[in-house]
Amino acid sequence: MPRHRPARLEHIAGIGVDRMGAIADDADGPPFLRLENLDVDIPPDPEAVARTVRAASEDSDNSYLPFVGQSRLREIAARHVSALSGVEYGPRNCVISAGGLSGILNALLATVDVGDQVLVTDPTYAGLLNRIRLAGGTPKYVPFIFTPGGEWKLDRAALQSAIGPRVRVMLLMSPSMPTGAYLDEDDWRAVAALCVRHDLTLILDTAMERLLYDGRQVIHPAGLPGMAERTITVGSSAKELRMIGWRVGWTVAPQSYMPDLVAVSLANVVVPVGIAQDAVATALEQSAHTLAPYVAELERRRDTVLGELKGLPVGVPAGGWSLLLRTSDFGIDGQTLSERLLTARVCATAMKGWGETHGAQYLRFVFSNEPVDRLRGLGDKVRAALGA
Repeated sequence: MPRHRPARLEHIAGIGVDRMGAIADDADGPPFLRLENLDVDIPPDPEAVARTVRAASEDSDNSYLPFVGQSRLREIAARHVSALSGVEYGPRNCVISAGGLSGILNALLATVDVGDQVLVTDPTYAGLLNRIRLAGGTPKYVPFIFTPGGEWKLDRAALQSAIGPRVRVMLLMSPSMPTGAYLDEDDWRAVAALCVRHDLTLILDTAMERLLYDGRQVIHPAGLPGMAERTITVGSSAKELRMIGWRVGWTVAPQSYMPDLVAVSLANVVVPVGIAQDAVATALEQSAHTLAPYVAELERRRDTVLGELKGLPVGVPAGGWSLLLRTSDFGIDGQTLSERLLTARVCATAMKGWGETHGAQYLRFVFSNEPVDRLRGLGDKVRAALGA
């Protein structure tokens, strides 16, 4: 007898990564080139690792309290967002979450009513789309402009036309995932003008905001006129600090949002991993000085993959961990190319469910988890699978 399935799950889609990862994990023979999952093979700050080990035996870290997160991490996270945005935040403006995506869900639950629309770019990480739906909202897509061999660009005209009476929130990130698209100053000014004019909340996913290439600078929109009072910033230890397994995130917001953000946080996970929080505080505090070599290595890997795929219809990422190849130019979808590449021991994930305009016709390559020497030769394998 089939069980009742809640309506909120009707449009919750898988992201494909777990299936692809299981294939690579379980296969015999030489190791696969692991381009399917947003992982990183570069270890975290050694001091953060040592602090984690020490925390495992300290009573103060083996606690539920404080429910909103440990004081030092809240202070450092608030200071971090202040430094990037130019807006003054303190510990009272910060609540700690069990990873960045948990913080995103909490922010959505605190701002979105059932039936509300949440404006996102197309494509957008399926995990973000799923959380919009879990919160009772509906994604409203603004397609990026794709130019083969060029950078993804925000379509500002499409952004403006997407605003409607049911849109309550924008959920944006720069560089965006999975495209690596970068919103420049004019883009953010267009976003800010619409948010102010239509009284919208901006939830800013900053999981990768400092992973920028070619000399680009972070632009934090909370510092723009009218945005300090309507921007919720969600950060994460996973991508920038390379602390995926620690599952720690932070949400920094104006005081008007904090009671609801704290209430949702306490009703959801209560508090993240105690033994992880001060280690994340250590890594985040030092990251202003330790981040540059890591970003330089990511840029080398990006450039290697771009060189391997030169002449194919790829979008050039301005930052982040991944890039997309448009497979429909060769009469196939991303899933077909993904399956063909498995025979060449390359594991990559199709983009079905990650957008409407830009979705199933793309394949994603994650370059953060493989060194340059293993990325060489990718182009020949991709061209053979495409028949190009």
